[in-house]
Formats: sequence, C-alpha cells, structure tokens
Amino acid sequence: MKHLKNKTVWITGASSGIGEALAYAFAKQGAKLILTARNVGRLEEVQNKCLQHTDFCKVHAADLSNADLAQEFAQRVVKQEGKIDILINNAGRSTRSLAKETPLENDRQIMELNYFSPIALTKAVLPGMIAEQNGHIVAISSIVGKFGFPLRSSYSASKHAIQGYFESLRAELANDQVKVSIILPGRIQTDVSKNALTSSGQAHGKLDDGQANGMDAATCAHQIIKAIKADKREVLVGRKELLMVYIHKFFPFLYRRIVTKIKHT
Repeated sequence: MKHLKNKTVWITGASSGIGEALAYAFAKQGAKLILTARNVGRLEEVQNKCLQHTDFCKVHAADLSNADLAQEFAQRVVKQEGKIDILINNAGRSTRSLAKETPLENDRQIMELNYFSPIALTKAVLPGMIAEQNGHIVAISSIVGKFGFPLRSSYSASKHAIQGYFESLRAELANDQVKVSIILPGRIQTDVSKNALTSSGQAHGKLDDGQANGMDAATCAHQIIKAIKADKREVLVGRKELLMVYIHKFFPFLYRRIVTKIKHT
C-alpha cells in the first residue's frame, strides 16, 4: 500500500498514546478516519484536531474490554461505515503485578481487551477485505510479545498470543491480497505504565522511567505508518531496549541473567 489518501482507517485506543499519534499521522496523509476508545470527550478532541487535516473523521466510542460486546460493536461499525481499508488494533492495557499475587480475574481482563477484542474486530472487517481482495490488518503488540518480563505476566502472555494469531492469519490470507502487520513497540512516551493493571485491580498510577525516557509517540506513529506503506510483516519500534529481543533470541543465558536481577516492585 503506497498511499493512504482516502483510505478508510479504523484505529482503536485512539484517545491517547500511540493511537492518538497514529490518528494525527493518518489524518495528515489524507486518510478517512474512524476512531474508537472509551473516553468520548478525549476522542472528540482528537477528532477535532484530525479534521484540520482530513475531511472525514468519525467517532465510535466503545469499551472493548468485553470481547462479546466488542464483536457486536464491530459488526455495527462495519455495517454503518462500509469497507475498512486498514484496521489498527491498538487498544490494550499493560500490567504491573507479580503473577503469584494476580487474581485470575485480572488475567482474564487483560486477555479480553488485548487478545480477544482485536480478534473480534478483525473477524468483523475480514469478509469485506477478502471480497475486495484488498486490505491491511495491523496488530500493535509489544516487544514483550517476544519474551517474558517481570510484573508483565498477563500482558506478555496476551502479546505472545497476538503474535501467534496474526502470524497464522497472515499465512491464511496469503492468497487474498490482505496484508497483516505486527508492530512491536518498545518504550514509548505514553501513559501505558500509569494505566497498567495492578494486583488490586487499580491503575498503577506511576510513569515508569522507561516510558518517560522512551521514544515520543509521534515518532513511533511515523515509523508505523512507514511500515504500513511498505507492507512490512513485522516491525520493532523503539530504541536501545529493542536489543532485548535479540538477546533473548541469540543469548538466552544473558536474557535470564538480566530479567532475574530486575527488582520486582
């Protein structure tokens, strides 16, 4: 996909962070936007900024934490808006809790939002893409979709699941001209750590140093759009923290030494 002008792009988690930055970046490319998140007020603020660059930007607010409801919601959006050219599965939540202290309810909550809901939305847009023999599914994963990390057990598991599902989907769609990209951000300047789910079920409420010193969201969005235009299958986005992916792959003994020395607080 070499150009984005007039392409209909549906972005989840569009009220902040990477999703918000992607909305602005796509708008500047002249794309038609559909924005989804829970916070209607914030979505409308993002919408107004996007309309400075594109003539089409609609808000479809929803809480995607229940995959069954997400499926019904996605079907309504597709019926109302018609063909979706690019789906950006970005909505998600991280964790900051030890596995031994995490209630099973929290594990399920993370999997519902991070794994089952992206699948529900993907299933909703796929028939139209296959019929058109054109389209692009983008899954925003994480580098911890490649390795485990302390205090991220449920989050890492959900991103490992995303990796397996969308790699499989890509193979299945090879003859249908539908592209599938998996984006693996590292430390990006967003509120992901502040919003992370703790064992108590509350938000972590703190900005990790890694996030504070990470790549800014606008630069991250620029790299993601560049990858989409180039039909990249998988892209790592970040800075020196991306080295952990290669350390885990090629030097597993060193990876184990690093993660076991991290403070679990």
